[in-house]
Parts: sequence; C-alpha cells; structure tokens
Amino acid sequence: MALAEQLVGEARERRKRRMEVRERTVEGVSAGLFVVASVIVALSLSTPREFDLVLALGLTAAYAVFTRVRFEVGDYHVSAAQLAFVPMLVLLPLPYVPLLVALGLVASSLPELSSGTWHRDRWISLISDAWFCIPPVLLLAALSAGEPSLGSAWYYALAFGAQMAADLAWGVIRDKLLNDIPLWESVRPSLETARVDAVLSPIAFLVALAATGEVFTILALAPLVWLLEVFSHDRRQRYTATLELNRAYRGTVMLLADVVEFDDNYTADHSRSVVELVQAVADEMDISAERRQELEFAALLHDVGKISIPKEILNKPAKLSRHEFEVMKTHTIEGQFMLDRIGGLLGRVGEIVRSCHERWDGGGYPDGLAGTEIPLEARIVFSCDAYNAMTTDRPYRQALPVSQAVAELQTNAGSQFDPDVVAALYKVVADGHPAAETTDEVRSILASVNMSPALTKSPTESAPA
Repeated sequence: MALAEQLVGEARERRKRRMEVRERTVEGVSAGLFVVASVIVALSLSTPREFDLVLALGLTAAYAVFTRVRFEVGDYHVSAAQLAFVPMLVLLPLPYVPLLVALGLVASSLPELSSGTWHRDRWISLISDAWFCIPPVLLLAALSAGEPSLGSAWYYALAFGAQMAADLAWGVIRDKLLNDIPLWESVRPSLETARVDAVLSPIAFLVALAATGEVFTILALAPLVWLLEVFSHDRRQRYTATLELNRAYRGTVMLLADVVEFDDNYTADHSRSVVELVQAVADEMDISAERRQELEFAALLHDVGKISIPKEILNKPAKLSRHEFEVMKTHTIEGQFMLDRIGGLLGRVGEIVRSCHERWDGGGYPDGLAGTEIPLEARIVFSCDAYNAMTTDRPYRQALPVSQAVAELQTNAGSQFDPDVVAALYKVVADGHPAAETTDEVRSILASVNMSPALTKSPTESAPA
C-alpha cells in the first residue's frame, strides 16, 4: 500500500479514538482561548455593515456544507470551505465572522460525530482549528477596507496571507506542544491547504463582490461545490477500496503464516525472527515507508514455498545431497507461484520471495541475479535470513556464536551478501539484537498499519479552511 493510502487509513482510525489527555488538554485550552478571543473581537470591533440574520445563517450553513467537501491528503485533509469563508469576510459584519466560522465547523462534523466515524470529543479540535479566521478579520478591520470592490482586492489578498500564516503558526505550535514532530511535518499540511485555498479564493471573492448587489448571486458557487463534492467522494471511495484490499492482503499473509506454523514450527519461528531483524535493519538503512510493507511481508513469507518441499528433505538431520538441495532450491519459485496466484501486493511480494536466495556475486538461485539487479528487499531478507540461520540450532548442527556469525557475514560481504546490508546488520547486532517476539506480537505488527516515526507521536490535522 502506498504511503498516502497508509496515512489516510491511520487518520481515519485516529479520528475514531478518544483523544489522549495531553491532546484533549491542548485542544481544549486552545478552543477556550479562541472563544474568548472571538467574543472580544465581536464586542470591541466596530463595523459599518448591518447584521442580517438570514444572510449570516445562510453563509454559516454554506460554510458547514462546503467544509464537508473534504479531500483526504495523507493524514490530513483540505476542503472547499474557502468558497464560503471569503464571502463571509466580504458580506458579513467582520466582528461576528470568527464565532460564525466556529459554529459552521462544529455543524459540519455533526454527521461524523453522531455516527461514530469521529469520536464525540473531537468537536473541540474543530473550534481549536478556527484560529485561522481571526487574523484576516483584524487585518481587514484595521485597514478600514470599506465597501468591497475590485480596487480593494489587495486588502483581501493581505487577509489571505494572514489567514495562511495563522494556520501555519497554530499547526506548528500544536505539534510542538504535543510532541517533537519535525518542522516540515508541521508545515506540509498548511502549505497544501494554502495551495488549494489560493485557487478557490479569487473565485469566491468575485462571486462575493457580485453578491453585494444581489445576494442570491452567491448561489453561483453551488455548481462548483457540487463538482468538487463529486471528485472528493470518488477520492474517498478509492481510498476506502484500497484500505479494504490492504486489510484483505494482511489477512492472507497471516493465514499463510498460520499454515507455515502448522506445517513446520522451525520455519515459522525462523520467519518471525527474520521479520524482527529485517525491521531493525530497515530502520538502520532508513528504508522508506513506501517499501516497508512489502519488505516485512517478504520477510515473513520468504520460506512459504517450503510447504511444497517433502518433509524428509526439509527435516533431514544431516547435510542434503545434491539432488535434495536442488529440490530444496525450488521453494523460492514455489513461494512466488503461491503469491502470484493471489496477485496485487502479494504478487509483488512474490517477486521478492523469488530472489531471497540470490547472491551479490551472481552465484545464487534461481535466476543468477547479481548486485543491484537483486531487489533491495530481497538482499535485506537474504542477509537477515543467513544470520538467523547461523545463530539458531538446525537439525544438522548447533547454533554458531553471534561473533562467528557476524564474522561470516563480513567475510562474505561483496561476494555473497550486499556490503551495505551487512554493515547495517552489523550495527543492529552491535547495538543489541532485536528482542524475540511471540507469534501474537509479530502478527500484531503485521496486522497494524506501519506508521512513520513522525506520525506515531501525534495527529496532524489541517485547518478545514
């Protein structure tokens, strides 16, 4: 599964859960301060515009509806809410805009809160996310922009800049308070939001200008919002289908692991140990999140083809004859064949499984690949597989000491093994071999969504503006 789909799945699951105490405290304090600031703005700012209750309710309802046109982007989302926010700045008395935006945000989430798609305490974070609307209100009030016109467009351009700066500032502050997410991870959602809002703002401004003379002109935005909703719905459905397919793949992997465990306990224990070691080496080599899932599946299933190997060969308590070894070598092809029949993600894993006994110098099997012709994932599994095999008891010999196994890997780096992988494996072993995990713990690792280090620490949501 691509990283984007993985992050979408994580975000969906996170929104279902109750906020942790620290997150709830930060979001709650922020929401409370926002309400206080909004009330102060409403009471202290003067405005030449008259308050039209029908127009205010209509634009607030529009803001709630437009906010629901959400495009999931990784672990956050952007929306069409800017198409309603700009008209609110142009048509409504400025002092009341922050409170109405907060009301619209909460109203937009009612379907998710009532259905359980979002946990009920997450409405607090919506109010907290409304900070973006106060700076543009203060800026426009300070500039005394007067009646909106094309000549005043630059005032609203400055207000847009203030809005984006506020959105960015709150995202960085929140992430700093909650955890130690890298700065870029905090900035990225705001930049994505700014890009979308920069496209929508001029359209919204021109329609709002026309609506100053005839308020129903604002309905001209409806076809655009409908079109965006069609696209966002299609995007949500594709993500949902991908996530369901990924769950099916994981279920298949666990089923195959159970079959291997039932068929041969040693092979199952060995495969689980290789998974642990592969994860540690992948961390050391900084393998991208996009490649981690296939790598970990391949580590667990690299010996799945041994199901087809006769037991008298597989469990022979002595060195295999040449004929028996040729039979044993077919397990990589059998493993690929089994996974190819499933297809999709596991079909790609099957290609890695096929190459898990290729040598760096080209002397491996079944295809005689050499060097970087061998998939990186297969090179990692091959080295970890060899280390684990040397350091565990086999039917025909006792386990080697760790020092001797490491020396064997280093001696054969550049001939049998990828030198870079051996260096990373040596570092992992020198720092302490990964602790052995139970079957259930490894199964839990594979059943869960693999999260990047930055994303395991705290949610990062964009302001739905």
